[in-house]
Amino acid sequence: MNAIRKEETKSIVIIGGGIAGVTCAETLSALCPDQNILLLTASPLIKAVTNFRKVSRALETFDVEEKPMAAMEEDCPNVQVIHVVVSKLDGEKHEVHTEDNQIFKYKKLCICTGGKPKIIARDNPYVIGIRDTESVQDFQKRLTNARRIAVVGNGGIATELVYEIQGCQVLWAIKDDSISCTFVDAGAAQFFLPQLVAAKEKLEQPVKRLKYTTGAFKVSRVTSDALGGALGPDWSVGLDLSGSKQESHNVHVEYKVEVAQILTQEQFKLTGKCAEKFIDKREKAQLPSGSGILDDRWPVYIELTNGKIYGCDFIVSATGVVPNSAAVVENNKFGLSEDGGIKVNNKMQTSVMDVYAAGDVCTTTWEPAPHWLQMRLWSQARQMGAYAAKCIIADMHNEDVQMDFCFELFAHVTKFFNYKVVLLGRYNAQDLGSDHELLLRVTKGQEYVKAVMKDGRMHGAILIGETDLEETFENLILNQMDLSVYGEDLLNPNIDIEDYFD
Repeated sequence: MNAIRKEETKSIVIIGGGIAGVTCAETLSALCPDQNILLLTASPLIKAVTNFRKVSRALETFDVEEKPMAAMEEDCPNVQVIHVVVSKLDGEKHEVHTEDNQIFKYKKLCICTGGKPKIIARDNPYVIGIRDTESVQDFQKRLTNARRIAVVGNGGIATELVYEIQGCQVLWAIKDDSISCTFVDAGAAQFFLPQLVAAKEKLEQPVKRLKYTTGAFKVSRVTSDALGGALGPDWSVGLDLSGSKQESHNVHVEYKVEVAQILTQEQFKLTGKCAEKFIDKREKAQLPSGSGILDDRWPVYIELTNGKIYGCDFIVSATGVVPNSAAVVENNKFGLSEDGGIKVNNKMQTSVMDVYAAGDVCTTTWEPAPHWLQMRLWSQARQMGAYAAKCIIADMHNEDVQMDFCFELFAHVTKFFNYKVVLLGRYNAQDLGSDHELLLRVTKGQEYVKAVMKDGRMHGAILIGETDLEETFENLILNQMDLSVYGEDLLNPNIDIEDYFD
């Protein structure tokens, strides 16, 4: 057994090498270069935000690069990065304990351990989750020889996966009555649907956002349970997500279902049931008369709550994340939300003295601005990490700090089905009651514009495609201008509202 090693007290210790933790460390380094900062990461690579750009007051875009730990130490001389897994936290003694028996003492601590996937049948060898670089590498390896996979879930990762996968049949099982409903409404889902069967266009230019390639460097963790930082924007674009078949999209969606059970080949045979056929029109035309489905022996079968059973090579569980807080909350008096998130106040402080939290691991408890809501997204992870750093510095200098403007308006930009997607404010009319109205403008294959209105004022919006309306709508939501006089003309394509409200 290794002897316990106590390190010197650090001014600030950050747990987590993902977007929130790295942003927190970088901000602290820039604002207080005289403080010694320690970043503890379970992965040998850290997630660095690059090419940051403000699209508007609230919207921002950035790329995410995975870098070796030494790169951060070069950029931030007062930051030390150590590849280690945290085993427990002693809040009273201000100590962080690690699995290799090191103890790090701190004056201030920020927990940025992110989230972990909610995996169905976690111990099943045919079920995988996608959260970090290593899990993506495992997925790519399995996909190479796959004929059919099942994707369970309806969030961002599931949506991106289903679109990007080629050369493989995809069963998409969702519990809702429309696709991608974590982010968009049923109308936007209908706008996206043609992309599930359309052939993908080949990229003519290099993808701007790097896809976590590290040459001959193989990503590994200290233990199998340790998680690397969450994936960043456009993580799937540019990756080779090809199966064993020479075909583009072949996606079948099962709506309003959940997984009833997962069966091995032997267990499936004992049921005496038949598996569903999964043949598109092109394949069916090639089959000789009277022949059944080709090669119906699969390593795993998924039975859905509608009674249907599908065979597949493996299953991707993409049903969201839960806060990765278990290692630090034990024997500490943290306030926790129902899903295990560490509660933080408007200064990102937890209920344990001198301990802060940011990113997916935390749950905000302050009264939010009328048009802001917390979602566990990489954009909010970056914002929270930066704001937590400012709060730590202010506390160390006994100063007050104003809440960042990013918490005034929910604003997120991403890409689904090769369309730019902008979400603003209460974009799905969250908590607005039944007395709201929706204004829509849809041009098939080009754009989908939805404005959420209440009492003549805009409270949220979904913008899909190159609409160039994000800054205008952002201002209308923030300013709460009475737009009653414009009625449906607000989205009239013959009126340039961008110039009108400039």
